[in-house]
Amino acid sequence: MAREFIVPGQIITGSGALDMAEQSLAQLGKKAMLVTDEMMIQLGNCAKVETALKNQGIGYTIYSGITGEPTDTMIEAGVKQYLEEGCDFLVALGGGSPIDSMKAIGSLVKNGGNISDYMGKVIDVPMPPMAAIPTTAGTGSEATQFTIITDTKKDVKMLLKGKVLIPDLAVIDPQFTMTAPPRITAATGLDALCHAVEAYTSRKSQDMADTFALSAVKRIFRYLPAAFHDGKNEEARVQMSIAALEAGIAFNNASVTLIHGMSRPIGALFHVAHGLSNAMLIRECLGFALEGAYDRFGALGRCIGAASDSDTDQEASEKFLQAIVKLTEELETPTLEQYGIEKEAFFQVIGKMAGDAMESGSPQNTRRDITQGDVEQMYKNLFQ
Repeated sequence: MAREFIVPGQIITGSGALDMAEQSLAQLGKKAMLVTDEMMIQLGNCAKVETALKNQGIGYTIYSGITGEPTDTMIEAGVKQYLEEGCDFLVALGGGSPIDSMKAIGSLVKNGGNISDYMGKVIDVPMPPMAAIPTTAGTGSEATQFTIITDTKKDVKMLLKGKVLIPDLAVIDPQFTMTAPPRITAATGLDALCHAVEAYTSRKSQDMADTFALSAVKRIFRYLPAAFHDGKNEEARVQMSIAALEAGIAFNNASVTLIHGMSRPIGALFHVAHGLSNAMLIRECLGFALEGAYDRFGALGRCIGAASDSDTDQEASEKFLQAIVKLTEELETPTLEQYGIEKEAFFQVIGKMAGDAMESGSPQNTRRDITQGDVEQMYKNLFQ
């Protein structure tokens, strides 16, 4: 069966990538809106991008109103500034939140309306050119056709998609990830790992995506602990930047499964950062999914060296699960309770969360039949 495989229009990776990208930025337009957050300004990362724009004579305005994970109200404010400032292209600097916000802003500046109008639909509207510069090694948003925006009126994290959301330019410069603290390094790295594992075990997997997913899984198991324990380890940072990009390309073409489906409602209702809520779900969700894809999970176990060729697929799958749970523990992933979420408050909204998860469509990509009741039980198990 024929399958489409899509990636950003141009990808520049490695140390010095921003310098190399200057001329490509100049080809995108005359005035940029730089979408970022206050932390990027304080760390001096924003100034580096400003210099790159100035070097090419590009005008710009900075929208730094992304505080936490993006909401519809943040997007509305960004659209207003873009139009008032007369911008003709977008640049995002930051983690997944600024990049996702850039995509959402871009989808509205020419077509108008509200971002919630696209819930359940494919976005296919005229877009301004976009460049993404990630500062974390995790979300892969620089390589995907997806954006996640919270609808504040309905308390729902909307998974929105459309090929027009893929950035024209992705600049993967590991200098920007060097400033990420350990907890962010861990959460975003585990997010990338979930992307790769879910893409490889998805019902929508395909050969090209499999290649990127397997490579990402191997890199992450090797280099994420090093980046977590020593943030100044340049080789680990470089390799994790590549792994996050690989994982983003993989799930962009094969989708995600149960973990992401269950993670978004936790983030929407309890304001847990996306990568962290994914990490909290790994043991429970993959434990459920193994039975439907022993061959796939077994291959993952062998590719990281946790299992051997003499192991059956089931044995190799179980060894992979043990290895990934051990990794989450090494990276000090808290439980929901340790994070400060009250069991009673959580249980009161399990029905809504399970319904929202199933409505997103992601759990159904799991290679094991799943019901809303199964999802509700897994949410309950998080407190056992």
